[in-house]
Amino acid sequence: MRKALRTARGALDPAIKVQWDAHIGAQVVAWWRLRQVAAIGVYWPLAGEPDLRAAYAELHAAGVHLALPVVMERDAPLSFTHWTPGEPMIPDEMGVQVPAELRFVERPPALLIPCLGFNADGYRLGYGGGYYDRTLEAAPRPYTLGIAYSNQEAQFSHAPHDVPLDVIVTESSRIT
Repeated sequence: MRKALRTARGALDPAIKVQWDAHIGAQVVAWWRLRQVAAIGVYWPLAGEPDLRAAYAELHAAGVHLALPVVMERDAPLSFTHWTPGEPMIPDEMGVQVPAELRFVERPPALLIPCLGFNADGYRLGYGGGYYDRTLEAAPRPYTLGIAYSNQEAQFSHAPHDVPLDVIVTESSRIT
C-alpha cells in the first residue's frame, strides 16, 4: 500500500501540486489564526510531500516559533530544533534537511505531520519508522494536523500503538 500511495503522490501534475500546496498552506495558517499557538512543529518536504515552506514563512513573520523534527536515534521519539526559514540547512544521516546549527527545543504544542496515507478515522500511514507515533505517546499530547493530498486517503486498519491525528488537512479541506 505504501508503494501505491507514494506512486499516486508522485504522479501529481507539478502545476496542480503547487496550487494544492498553496491551499494546504493557507489552511494551516487559517488554523493557526484561530488558535494562536506560540510554536508549531513543521516538517521539511520529502519525496513529493506537500511543500508548505511559503506558509512556514508566513507563520514565522507572524511571530510563530517553528521547529523541525530531528531523528536522534532509531526507535525513539523525535527531537525538535528551532528553525528559521532561510537559515543554512544540511542533510542529516537519513538525508533529511536540518538546520546547520541544531538548537533543541521542547516538543511544540502543535505538530504538522506529513502523511503517506490516511484513513477516514484520522489514522496516518507513514514510512514505517514509528517516529511520530512514539513522539505522540508522551503527555501532554500536542495538537496534530496531518498533511496530505486527498488522493492519499486509503482503507487500512490501525495498530494498537497508532495514534489518530486531530485533523487531516488536504487540498480540499476547509479550516473553520
